[in-house]
Amino acid sequence: MTAKSQAKTEHFDVLIVGAGISGVGAAYHLKEQSPDRSFVILDALDDFGGTWHTHKYPGIRSDSDLYTFGYRFKPWVGAPIATADEILKYMGEVIEENDLERHIRYKHKIANARWSSETNTWTVEAQRTDTGETLTFTCNFLWMCQGYYRHSEGFTPDWPGMKDFKGQIVHPQTWPENLDYKGKKVIVIGSGATAATLVPAIADDTAHTTMLQRSPTYFVPGRNVDDMADQLRALEIDENWIHEIVRRQRLKMGEEFTRRAFEEPEAVKQELLAGVSAFVGPEVTEKHFTPRYRPWRQRIAFVPEGDIFQKVGEGKASVVTDEIERFTDKGILLKSGQELEADIIVTATGFRLCVLGDIKFEVDGKPIDFADTVTYRGMMFTGVPNMVWVFGYFRASWTLRVDIMGDFVCRLLNHMKKKGVAKVSVQLRPEDKDMPRLPWIDEDNFNPGYLMRDIDLMPRRGNKPEWQHTQDYWAERNELPKVDLDGPEFRYEGQAVRPEAVAAE
Repeated sequence: MTAKSQAKTEHFDVLIVGAGISGVGAAYHLKEQSPDRSFVILDALDDFGGTWHTHKYPGIRSDSDLYTFGYRFKPWVGAPIATADEILKYMGEVIEENDLERHIRYKHKIANARWSSETNTWTVEAQRTDTGETLTFTCNFLWMCQGYYRHSEGFTPDWPGMKDFKGQIVHPQTWPENLDYKGKKVIVIGSGATAATLVPAIADDTAHTTMLQRSPTYFVPGRNVDDMADQLRALEIDENWIHEIVRRQRLKMGEEFTRRAFEEPEAVKQELLAGVSAFVGPEVTEKHFTPRYRPWRQRIAFVPEGDIFQKVGEGKASVVTDEIERFTDKGILLKSGQELEADIIVTATGFRLCVLGDIKFEVDGKPIDFADTVTYRGMMFTGVPNMVWVFGYFRASWTLRVDIMGDFVCRLLNHMKKKGVAKVSVQLRPEDKDMPRLPWIDEDNFNPGYLMRDIDLMPRRGNKPEWQHTQDYWAERNELPKVDLDGPEFRYEGQAVRPEAVAAE
């Protein structure tokens, strides 16, 4: 008998995948709203935090405010834009205050998950990343909180001549611990939040830092303070009240900004550009910081104190807008004919999309291709029972969806218990029979590169609200609590019987 066959299979009511911002939030809601259920959190990493644990590049910070990126149940008391260390400290407090650590198993990388309609359970196989041991778990419900990109590697295009470059090529996602960039010429390829964070963080120490971009991105420069929060603290208002008041204010402002971005795109564009121009002037803004797309077709990052623009204004950093012809032994040759010399090239060129953790899923022995499924509100999928995926917002803080999905999932689980059923799945209704199958998200609505590159791997959406991820927190916060769990899109089966023992194969 092999060690694998001798290993005991552990059973839990709910298995949460990932101990990042989504998984920790899911665990809190499960414990608070469905306290009778056993649960475990599996994470491939060696500690909690997800993105905030794996990303080590200089200056890493949130690109949205912590009053909304933080959980609704845990007051945020620092500056609105926070560093990775501050976010990890905050998450650690949530774990400690709610006794969640004992539920987390680190260094457990999930290889596959198999659903059986005979037992109405998922069987999950995970490998210990430290010992290589394969462990088996069964659960009644899978809560996928692993995020949407591959932690092990970022996306770097295959440019011609990369092997000719005699310096060092680095991706921010796998930043070397002892990278020495002091006094070096550094090129940061990219125009998003990572590049805008990294450039000002290293510019004072490098000989010069150049941000090389193919096309500009929208940014919002501003002070990293919240005047209302500071005023309320001066009045000695309870932090729970401050958190809720400031959170509501910022959400209201976000709702108005999003509305205007669609209804008055040119006016919003000019306002955003004026904020940048105040730092670098209209000529530089026109040349290097005026995007070709309307606001909100890609995520807009907040730049605290306009730090990247300050470094450009001081001459410690510069921006070049051009396309890469090829790498050379000294740096990068641009299509314009200009050559940029560098000792270090940083490819801040995005993520690699990861659909459901790259886990191999089966339902009753048949492999699941999620591209063949249709999503229910961006969280459940036709033909895949007892599973939800937390996929947050792009136009608002990711964590806002963690909280309202926590409410929804716990309501669903409690509803299943009340009905005495073991299985729930979503199905197209008769009126959805001829509904078109569309890409996960409308490219004209939102089109970041990492999503567009691999969108064919994602589940399909329909043209009705129930069958798409709206990306609209302000609608979903009202709609999800009102969803009729006995509606025709939900199918319940099986009598709820807790398996006393699931034999290990």
